Amino acid sequence: MEQILSRQEASEAVGGHGWRYLLGALQTSVVVGTLAQAIGLAADAVAVCGDGADRHLRVDVRPHLALFTLQSLDHAAVTTRDIELARRISAIAGKSGFLPEPGLATAPPRSVQVLEIAIDALSISGIRPFWKAVLGYADEAGAQGPEDPLVDPLRQGPAIWFQQMDRARPQRNRIHIDISVPHDEAPRRIEAALAAGGRLMSASRAPAFWVLADLEGNEACVTTWQGRDS
Repeated sequence: MEQILSRQEASEAVGGHGWRYLLGALQTSVVVGTLAQAIGLAADAVAVCGDGADRHLRVDVRPHLALFTLQSLDHAAVTTRDIELARRISAIAGKSGFLPEPGLATAPPRSVQVLEIAIDALSISGIRPFWKAVLGYADEAGAQGPEDPLVDPLRQGPAIWFQQMDRARPQRNRIHIDISVPHDEAPRRIEAALAAGGRLMSASRAPAFWVLADLEGNEACVTTWQGRDS
């Protein structure tokens, strides 16, 4: 029977296969030579996933890259089925001469990542309907409450989540970016941000997240799965 895994369990189960756990999903990238190769690899992955493809697998195909994401759409979480499919995809990619890995061929190189936008609010239930309507977003599976996050049903845009405020903060940003990175990528990402003129505002919740800011105080959080499981 398909079982939901903890963050720790999911991360450990796929680390040796070139995948990383990010925000309730597994991701890997495969660098290829042509768009035709990327499409061919995507087709092979769909075939090897069989009847699990439609409810678990998403593929973003580019001319020199195929980005694979696995998550149970029924549970909005990583399950034992996703682990099985990740290993199948890694095996089929290896047979084709490609290497699944979290690194992306960019300059400078970086790992896979997921972006979220956080909106501070005094009344989350009051503003959530507006953002749902204006973005054309939807409820996440199993999260239809008046204060729950919102997701792009086509998975093209970042998720939106809401942070409760206890008082108004005039003349300060109330929207910030969360960059969820693989747990072993976070130190390098933070170091790069600080070298680029950023400031470390808080590490009190690390390794779950570090709060950084630019020179004008606009904030971004680098987040990982670690430090969140009880």
